[in-house]
Amino acid sequence: MDDKEYIGRLFDEILDFALKTKCAVVVEGPKWCGKTTTCERHAKEKIDLMPLNTRNELIYEAKVAPHEFLTDREHPLLIDEWQHVSFIWDQLKIEADQSRKFGQYLLTGSVTDRDVDDDFYKDMESRHTGNGRIIRKRMRTMSLYESKESNGTVSLQDIRNNKFRFAKSRMNIQDYAFCICRGGWPLSIGQEEDVALQQAKDYYETLVTDDIFSLKSIRLIKDENKARKILRSYSRNVSIAASDATLIEDCVSNGESFDKETFYKYLKALDYLHVTEELPAWNPNVRSKTSIRTKPTRHFTDPSIAAAGLGLNPVSLFRNMDAFGLLFESMVIRDLRTYCEVIGARLYKYRDSKKREADAVIVFDDGSWALIEVKLGGEDDINKAAVKLLNISEDIDQEKTGRNSFLMIITKGNIAYRREDGVYVVPLGCLKP
Repeated sequence: MDDKEYIGRLFDEILDFALKTKCAVVVEGPKWCGKTTTCERHAKEKIDLMPLNTRNELIYEAKVAPHEFLTDREHPLLIDEWQHVSFIWDQLKIEADQSRKFGQYLLTGSVTDRDVDDDFYKDMESRHTGNGRIIRKRMRTMSLYESKESNGTVSLQDIRNNKFRFAKSRMNIQDYAFCICRGGWPLSIGQEEDVALQQAKDYYETLVTDDIFSLKSIRLIKDENKARKILRSYSRNVSIAASDATLIEDCVSNGESFDKETFYKYLKALDYLHVTEELPAWNPNVRSKTSIRTKPTRHFTDPSIAAAGLGLNPVSLFRNMDAFGLLFESMVIRDLRTYCEVIGARLYKYRDSKKREADAVIVFDDGSWALIEVKLGGEDDINKAAVKLLNISEDIDQEKTGRNSFLMIITKGNIAYRREDGVYVVPLGCLKP
């Protein structure tokens, strides 16, 4: 692909370093997030297992001559949709041991390699983990910084290092509504509005009519109505630590049953397809007797999936401000996850028995942390959020948990500034790693 057509990804930096440190890198993520396009730029040769007219021949070659399949080509070698030849995993380990070279293989797939029906791999414990030789990296849809909507005038690293500077965002609330519904799908970036918005709708339709039912290891009976129900229920509970029971109850209508076994199959399918990505709970040491809630928060890999599931567009979002707020939060989480990957940090959610929440917690590699609230509202909401963050921070035992790096409220506003109480207020449209 010509450099003028390629939109640079933050994942390029992550992938480049991963190839310097391991023999093989497995790049996972949802369909259409740009895995193949990005990995092609880091590979010298590609084995494409997508086309049906050549797939069987390549699978046969991998089965009868796995060593030659992996070595008689230029490296780094990209194996695209590699789950079709997942049986070569142990051979990869052998090649890594023998060559003792880094940066030899790139494996991409939009379906987790747990979705296999080969007899040898039904007992997954018999399979070598690849530890020390093979590393997994998750690629997501594009953040606002990658799609050029965020101007990147506020860096998480700069705030952490006390180098924050006043900044302005060029985005308004209408822009955020559009970005939620369009999503971060590379195909949608730079397109006319109607074309851009159609990409997420098409992804959703393909998901509920085909992809969910294509998994070998789950074998769901095709029922588009059930697929739509569970996607819609999940969409209504995005950014919420909703229980499975809540989702099941939400799926039931007019006395129709939705049994637990089928429900869990659908959840597993969404996980295997990298459609959902729940946000784990943070469990710090606290000074008080406050107990920490450990239930993960529901999120799709991209907020546009929820918008499509709820039938929302950039106009109708304004008629459902509760949903707008939850989907805005989900978009923030998507971007923070990408930014955290770049700076070597992890992202969590905080919730305790006092019903206090921090929408996101960044835990840095040195153990320090930052509490973040997401607010679509105005000054009153920002003031309340700041008080809450300060109260939570004071209750955390920093000697046992690690030091507080900063407190931040991410907003739809235009100005990034530091309040007198030390809390940063930053528009999403200013953020970068």
